[in-house]
Amino acid sequence: MKDQFHRVHDYLRISLTDSCNFRCSYCMPEENISCMPQKHLMQVEEIESIAKTFVKLGVNKIRLTGGEPLVRKGADQIIKTLAQLPVELSLTTNGVYVDKFIDTFKQAGIRSLNVSIDSLQPSRFFQLTKRAVLDKVWNNILLLQKEGFHVKLNVVAMKGINEDEILDFIQLTQKHPLHVRFIEFMPFSGNKWEYQKVIKAQEMLQLVKDSYDFIKLRDEKHATAKKYKLYNAPGTFAFITTMSAPFCVDCNRMRITADGKMKNCLFGKEETDLLGALRKGEKLEHLIQNSLNRKHAFMGGQFNKELKNTQATTIENRSMVKIGG
Repeated sequence: MKDQFHRVHDYLRISLTDSCNFRCSYCMPEENISCMPQKHLMQVEEIESIAKTFVKLGVNKIRLTGGEPLVRKGADQIIKTLAQLPVELSLTTNGVYVDKFIDTFKQAGIRSLNVSIDSLQPSRFFQLTKRAVLDKVWNNILLLQKEGFHVKLNVVAMKGINEDEILDFIQLTQKHPLHVRFIEFMPFSGNKWEYQKVIKAQEMLQLVKDSYDFIKLRDEKHATAKKYKLYNAPGTFAFITTMSAPFCVDCNRMRITADGKMKNCLFGKEETDLLGALRKGEKLEHLIQNSLNRKHAFMGGQFNKELKNTQATTIENRSMVKIGG
């Protein structure tokens, strides 16, 4: 599947729910929190049908997201169903329920998981998530590591919040085969984003340079993360440079929200109702391609190249928890 800029799209992210057991402000608005009724969500067979259509069109990788995907009723069945497709299946989670699903992951052939964790300090973790479960999350990270999973830690870096922990996360890679990815703070509906709160990748990299020797690793095709490794460390660290150095020119990603809307870009306001069409018995292929044909060259068509001049209040989009990341 190609868009008008000849970018090949073979990676699909499917949100299973807009519900989450955390309350992270950069993802979820502080006010007017409401989850979709069950009837508005894609059902198991509908997720399977939509996923099969994308696979037929060339998708070879599917990532399950949320909200928190593991709070979705029937998440284990969804995972096992999608595991039957000829794709690389992965998942992003906050880690709380990993121990309950570890056997499901193994049965489904999942070998890589992303765990979102923005602080290693219990008090700050609670401040960010409104949940006192850091020990639970960390123990599940260790469990995944023990069971041989490739574990990536997603850390949203925010000035005035957790920039003093960047080196603490880097130190984890000296002791554990973990892959830490620092994500630049991004604007979404209701998350009170300001450019001044963004810690750019180059700023974080300078912090590392001041304390450690490291090497640059080769980045894979379509990679959003720029990877590095401390000398003799079992783990790696990387920076997702969405705000300081966007990677739109090589984008291969598409997204399906929990209510079955296709988004051709994380930052795009346009959506295509695949679930509504499926429930009417309509074919989805032309809707998918039409959505791709409307994909903008850069950041959903809502940003100019001077990102520092971006006003978050002018961007039309859902909150991150409603998109699925």
